[in-house]
Amino acid sequence: MEQLPLRMRQRDFARFASFVPGANAEALAALEARDGPRVVWLWGKTGSGKTHLLQAACAAASDRGEPCSYIDVATIATSAVLEGCDALDIVCLDSVEAVSQSDDWNSALFRLYVALQDHQGRLVVASRAPAASVEFQLADLRSRLLAASIHHLQELDEDNQREALRLRAAARGLELSDEAALFLVHRVPRDMHTLFDVLERLDRASLAAQRRLTIPFLKEQLEKVVSDQ
Repeated sequence: MEQLPLRMRQRDFARFASFVPGANAEALAALEARDGPRVVWLWGKTGSGKTHLLQAACAAASDRGEPCSYIDVATIATSAVLEGCDALDIVCLDSVEAVSQSDDWNSALFRLYVALQDHQGRLVVASRAPAASVEFQLADLRSRLLAASIHHLQELDEDNQREALRLRAAARGLELSDEAALFLVHRVPRDMHTLFDVLERLDRASLAAQRRLTIPFLKEQLEKVVSDQ
């Protein structure tokens, strides 16, 4: 079977190797293992790494030649996007709480769940809300998903945030010293979504100015970059 193209553009840096687990090693292990749980539910705050892990799971499957798909259902108008996903080896669905009240989505998700179970495919879902608080309209769907391997993703501590910034910078071809990473962690709102967005903006600024990401350059640019968000 040919690999089905991903339903959304993946980030090139979303790999297991570029994920700093911190307190989330168990969630990472559940997804990395070829014989891991058939259904996994990740939940946590924005910036806790949910999307990274979902896309990394797809990237790993793609590297093995396995058909896969990552879909952020909050950005999709119709459940028809799931058509054909029942034959894939892994399906990763982001923001499932966004469609929990839709009858069409509930029916489509239940059919997908059953089909993937029948042929030993894997389903990974993610939400910002705790799994137990997501009230799917279809009781059978909710009970099956709550039987998944559920992992609450914790935010990274300061040391791990610095490491995550250095890895992201390296993926973009940048050199970010430990001191520069610490400077950012102490001056930018400390969720990884914001930190990575600021890093991307600083990357563009450094290219325009032909400057490295040194602390003097960060001091020059940071207020402007943050205010432009």
